[in-house]
Amino acid sequence: MISRLLLMVSWAVALPMMGQEENEASLLNGLDYKVEFQSSVSDGNTPLWLNANKHGLSSLRSLNGYLRGAVERPLAKDSMRQWGVGYALDLVAPLHYSSDMIVQQAYAELRWKKGVLTLGSKEWPMELKDNQLSSGSLTLGINARPVPQLRVALPEYWALPLLGGWVHLKGHIAYGWTTDGGWQRTFTRQQTKYTLHTMFHSKAGYLKIGKNGKPLSVELGLEMGSQFGGISYIQREGGMNDIHNEGGLAALWHAFIPSGSEVVEDVYKNTSGNNLGSWLLKVNFEQPSWQIGVYADHFFEDHSSMFLLDYNGYGSGINWDKKEENKFVGYDLKDMLLGAEVYLKHFRWVNKIVCEYLYTKYQSGPMYHDHTVTISDHIGGRDNYYNHHIFSGWQHWGQVMGNPLYRSPIYNKDGNVMVENNRFVAWHLGFSGKPTGQWSYRVLGTWQRGFGTYELPFYDPCESVCIMAEADYAFPVRSALAGWSLKASAGKDWGKIYGNNTGFQLTVTKCGLLQKSKRK
Repeated sequence: MISRLLLMVSWAVALPMMGQEENEASLLNGLDYKVEFQSSVSDGNTPLWLNANKHGLSSLRSLNGYLRGAVERPLAKDSMRQWGVGYALDLVAPLHYSSDMIVQQAYAELRWKKGVLTLGSKEWPMELKDNQLSSGSLTLGINARPVPQLRVALPEYWALPLLGGWVHLKGHIAYGWTTDGGWQRTFTRQQTKYTLHTMFHSKAGYLKIGKNGKPLSVELGLEMGSQFGGISYIQREGGMNDIHNEGGLAALWHAFIPSGSEVVEDVYKNTSGNNLGSWLLKVNFEQPSWQIGVYADHFFEDHSSMFLLDYNGYGSGINWDKKEENKFVGYDLKDMLLGAEVYLKHFRWVNKIVCEYLYTKYQSGPMYHDHTVTISDHIGGRDNYYNHHIFSGWQHWGQVMGNPLYRSPIYNKDGNVMVENNRFVAWHLGFSGKPTGQWSYRVLGTWQRGFGTYELPFYDPCESVCIMAEADYAFPVRSALAGWSLKASAGKDWGKIYGNNTGFQLTVTKCGLLQKSKRK
């Protein structure tokens, strides 16, 4: 087993060097490589912050680890050209994971001026949040394994012409396909709901108001995601029924503009697929020695929470399904991630601080009622964040694709691919520093009070405290061990949401540049 893992990693690192000649194409020059070993040992499950926000490269097993080998040619290699080409192959040989082998990243991308086209699996960072210290974005997070996709993006802010450099825009549109159907079938033992061959769609747009060099800027964003297509298997009386969800060009369009309806719906029709998203806002203020940002992330599952407004003017009797009045029902703006981050540019011991508050209990209220012949009121509550009645919810390989404080399905012991705690209140704190050129550290701490879901509430509210401390040492550039780094992490969970867990994690990494061979 070990020899096979070593062979796989060696192949991943050595492949780009095969057959190099002096006149080889420049696209094979300057490749970065990384070889990494990680081992985790825990009493109980792997603690939350040793497991979460690692692009799905993690396991809850008390003993787990991996050997990883990657080669990459980033687009930055062509930063002096109008065009650029990038690609990567990132393979993982895991121990006690959900897979025997993981293709973590495998992609190729092409840049023309500021636009980028990417095909494959790539680890995308969060926008408008600190990727090391935040608890995570509510829609497009870094908690789950990458989804293979075709993505068109404007990845960096572009100043709109004729507006004096005050307005900037960036964003992306992507379509892809999930790869966890086999895992779902095994996890559920084909006894509870699961989906196969599910398609994926995401899009996002960000608007920045502020001129470069000015201290104040405001960023506005909209992130949206969708799961659609494929086959859903749902438990019915007498066994599992299969539902062939909408496919083809119509499904692609209904994912882009949430519309259409599910194939099993008749009288009451919702949009086709599982559609969700977030409204984002961030205000930045920068000075020579420090910078502060405050931000908000409002999650929504449907129109009631997206626009905080829903139509409620249906008739009665034979006109029960007709829109007769200019009448609407409003919803409160309660569910939110609110955060603040401080960067101290010249203070090494503590140079970044992030504090966040999360509230998800409301979900458009506890009442859901579709208009009927006798009662015309339409109230769209009980949104059930990250879950869906046909699809397996906003997760991939058992990890939620948003914020990990929504307890991921991998924690479930009943074989249900669902988020069993999506109504909660939480406080999160993270801080980091770099005392010397070689040493750096970060600390995360979270308190959470969970209430389950509206449909399956906890008998009593559950609380948890999760902490993690991590130290990283990078060997000096001019030493014999240049390119090597060691990272040691310790985590602890208390409470009923994640259990009582204590764990340690060690990561050894070697990074560098693959040099082109020279003709003798």
